[in-house]
Amino acid sequence: MIKDLIKKALDLKERAYAPYSNFHVACVVMTKSGKIFEGVNVENAAYSPSLCAERNALSTAITQGERDFAYIVITGDSDYTYPCGVCRQFIREFADGDTRIVVAKDSENYKTYTIEDLLPESFSKKDLE
Repeated sequence: MIKDLIKKALDLKERAYAPYSNFHVACVVMTKSGKIFEGVNVENAAYSPSLCAERNALSTAITQGERDFAYIVITGDSDYTYPCGVCRQFIREFADGDTRIVVAKDSENYKTYTIEDLLPESFSKKDLE
């Protein structure tokens, strides 16, 4: 299953809009109910309005009413492309201890993390209770 999600993300990377950095990133998320959503990075000349692939895919899923994620698979133009700080915080809002974040350079070479691995001691909705 993970290898299929990675392959989907690798193929999706071609759709990224990255004319400024020329760094293409794709993200495929699978919900706990088995639905799959995709996202790519979309750059903007002003930079700050740019949208990362991770937030793109997660936002699409959230728009469809999904909030429980099993896998978040990320591929990019470097060996292993990790989510930026903003994306890590965004993922934190929706990831639980079972959510697996996979960074992959190909379907045979990937690493799996939890959000706690990538953003330890993070601020979350629990802090607002």
